Amino acid sequence: MNTYKSPYSAIALFSGGLDSLITVKWMQKAGYKVYPVYFLTPYMPVERALDAARENGIDLIVRDIAKEHLAMMQDPQVVFGKHMNPCVDCHALMFKMAGDMLSELNAHYLISGEVLGQRPMSQRKDAMNRVGKLSGYKDLLVRPLSQKLLPDTLPIREQWVDKEDLLAISGRGRSRQLELAEELGMVNFPAPAGGCLLTDRNYSLRLKDLIQYNQLDPLSLVLLKWGRHFRLSPSTKLIIGRDEAENMKLETLIPDNQLKAKDITGPLGVLHEYPRQEATLQLALQIFWYYHSKAEDSGTVCLSSHTRSAELECNKAKHETVIKYRISLDKR
Repeated sequence: MNTYKSPYSAIALFSGGLDSLITVKWMQKAGYKVYPVYFLTPYMPVERALDAARENGIDLIVRDIAKEHLAMMQDPQVVFGKHMNPCVDCHALMFKMAGDMLSELNAHYLISGEVLGQRPMSQRKDAMNRVGKLSGYKDLLVRPLSQKLLPDTLPIREQWVDKEDLLAISGRGRSRQLELAEELGMVNFPAPAGGCLLTDRNYSLRLKDLIQYNQLDPLSLVLLKWGRHFRLSPSTKLIIGRDEAENMKLETLIPDNQLKAKDITGPLGVLHEYPRQEATLQLALQIFWYYHSKAEDSGTVCLSSHTRSAELECNKAKHETVIKYRISLDKR
């Protein structure tokens, strides 16, 4: 039977990154009961969090907040970062969702692995204060890695948490965290990196395209991670695999509306929504054939669809045409 230093327990925001891992393990070692929670969105690789939790003996709760996150993305209260990353709003939403779980888990306060001054967008002192206000749970937040540098919140003032158990880490360096990871006996922790797809410029460009054409459905979001994307019309996108692994993934995600070259090896193409106009279909075929670099300038594409199966002749699109329709900042 576990005995804890305090009768008050915490919900921890857990990403699977180094700082969140250290926070959970540090607080557990200090004698506090912690419920680590991973909030699932379309933009973060859940596998990293699951692997990190399993390999470090952490019992992880996973909650899907994709619907709430998409709503926030369309109306952030602060600002986006360099691309489509609303870091302050994102952190605030996750704290709010965690705070709403307090009664469910019979917990009392919230903790996270935020480090003062580590990230320019969301971990400045003013930004951390803004996160707290937006979440609605500002006075219940404890940041164990930096809390000695921050104002005391209710859990500290009421001595639910002993301030002497907390740390005073700041800045962008990770040497202190790496020392703590070794001290805590952590294994196979991930490299210090964000991993959020919203910081990737091409992913963000594709996401903006979905928002523009009102296509923020779950499948469309999943597809953003795979292949080359082309906006052919308001309703139709062409996606072309870049390697065998992507071909297999796209084939699984969209078993219909597939394009394959006849008699030669090459990428898989999928049409996310079948074209309403024949000209749009021809454009898709031409762009698809462009990515068969060793093929002749014209060839045959096999179309497999629930509405139509056919072998269609096409010519290669010109490079300028490919670039015009490709949703990418890469102009090669």
